[in-house]
Amino acid sequence: MNKPALRCATYIRVSTEEQHLEGLSLPAQKKALVDYANTQGYTIVGHYADEGISARKPMRYRKGLMSLLEDVKKDKIDMILVTKLDRWFRNIKDYNITEDILKAHHCYWKTIFENYDSSTANGQMVINIMLSVNQAECDRTSERIKAVFDYKKSAGLVISGMHAPYGYRVEQGKLIKDAEVSDIVDEAFRYYFTCYSKRQTRLHLQNMYGDRCPSVYKIERLFSSEKYAGCWEDNPNFCPPYITRQQYQSIQDITQRKIYPKRAYDYVFSGLIVCPVCGHTLTGFTKRQKLRSGGVSLYPRYRCADKFNSHPSPCVSESVVESYMTDHVILELHEQFARIRVANSTPRQSSPIPRLRAELDRLNTMFQKGRITEDFYDQEYVRLEKEIQEAESYQSYAIERRLSELSGIFSGNWLELYNKLDNIHKSAFWKSTIKDIQCDPETHKICGFHFLI
Repeated sequence: MNKPALRCATYIRVSTEEQHLEGLSLPAQKKALVDYANTQGYTIVGHYADEGISARKPMRYRKGLMSLLEDVKKDKIDMILVTKLDRWFRNIKDYNITEDILKAHHCYWKTIFENYDSSTANGQMVINIMLSVNQAECDRTSERIKAVFDYKKSAGLVISGMHAPYGYRVEQGKLIKDAEVSDIVDEAFRYYFTCYSKRQTRLHLQNMYGDRCPSVYKIERLFSSEKYAGCWEDNPNFCPPYITRQQYQSIQDITQRKIYPKRAYDYVFSGLIVCPVCGHTLTGFTKRQKLRSGGVSLYPRYRCADKFNSHPSPCVSESVVESYMTDHVILELHEQFARIRVANSTPRQSSPIPRLRAELDRLNTMFQKGRITEDFYDQEYVRLEKEIQEAESYQSYAIERRLSELSGIFSGNWLELYNKLDNIHKSAFWKSTIKDIQCDPETHKICGFHFLI
């Protein structure tokens, strides 16, 4: 009586770097495995593939492998065919986890171009040794690539395969402004800082430029990528900037606390007032009150965005908040100036100094391990020390400059001009000058605020 043919599954994988190498493409691996299965008389019950995934990645990121193991657990597969061990695993921990699953369901694997036997203790020892070698080689390669990437970033060079952000183009390995669309980028940032609204900026660009207007995704990237401030990770001078680092940080701060009210009314302080109980920002709503005359009176108010979490929270009127801010802003400005100057001696969280010092530590470690030459070490050490000194000077200068800017904003007849603004521009005014507004945790009344420095 003939035995039933073994139910066989093929597994193929390529990482991004390997896809163009001869013999490692997915079609080439699949053809080799199918030909082998046919010559052995196996029945192929499924093909599983992971494209652009490194074998050093944790198992949960390899969808093809996870699908394969699910079918193994359902006892659909007797044997798994792979071309080579490094197509299967380069991670000892995940290999052992997978091997336990296969044993529990009486499934085994085989490489068609290499001779590995997982059924014996000696075979398992050889496999673990080879996995250790592959894993170590992967780690060394990763370190070499990272060192090259770090050097390119520090030198302002574009990494191979990196697409130039909208508003830039690549010339001689570096990003430069794209003259064809730079006017659109400049206009986007100019208009944003008049309204502090990405949505209104997008509508403005669409109306102004029509078919030339970039996509919604590209406009969103304008306000999220640090490259538009000339920075990238540890290099504060990676490319020509469209905005200053302070403006970039201001955009991120506003984006994090932004709340979009669903009603048509434009709330002046939405996203600025902080709940003293849970730390969420208060969002605007309109209280409607019927009058004896039959009309309806509308009262814009603010309450905690997390109001359904059963905690007592402030509910304050917009007119009360506005009166407090206009009455106290000048006095608070002078008081916070004094406190900020004292705090200026400690680095701010957004400062590039901690990142530069961390890069200097990595440089020292690489030199100690003999991975870089002495000339390269000296060159990078001088560069990093210079950038740290410049960053320290910039931090002190930027804060003093910001204090002067605020002093100029809240001077002369500023209140008279403010009262002539509509709600959209009032909101933009406060979001450009105020970081947050505080409520007293006991009385729930407005008790203070911080300037955006």
